[in-house]
Amino acid sequence: MTGVDAALFRQLLGRFATGVTVITTRNAAGEPEGMTASSVASVSLEPPLLLVSVDHRNVMHQALAQATHFVVNVLAADQEALSRRFAELEDNRFDGVGFHIGKLGLPILDGVLAHIECAKDAAVEAGDHTIYFGLVTGGAVTDGRPLLYYRGGYANLSGS
Repeated sequence: MTGVDAALFRQLLGRFATGVTVITTRNAAGEPEGMTASSVASVSLEPPLLLVSVDHRNVMHQALAQATHFVVNVLAADQEALSRRFAELEDNRFDGVGFHIGKLGLPILDGVLAHIECAKDAAVEAGDHTIYFGLVTGGAVTDGRPLLYYRGGYANLSGS
């Protein structure tokens, strides 16, 4: 049995609106690394687990492979530019970006709706990605509207 082609797959999953996050950690040299991710999901309440799916070709894949902890930064509706910046394949993504260092020693982006601190729990290979599971160990939330991704573009909630 074979799966659908990539174009149909994108169309099908494009109808599923997702929140937009930036995953942050430190690489082996101790420098901050980050990438935009919409493939983030809650896995379990007991214990509190989430997952993030990372392409093998992304620089973040190597950083997460060696990392013990990571942070999921949930972007607000006004942070599309930040999402685009961390989706690019360039070095120095943190240059000029507001962030602070959290209790785990990892970068937390300023102005996010929430940051979720995780201890890496497991990694599972799945096609051209690795699924990293994180045990949620802390975090904080603020009020606001989320940045969403839908049908290949950015969107946000309207109304109150």
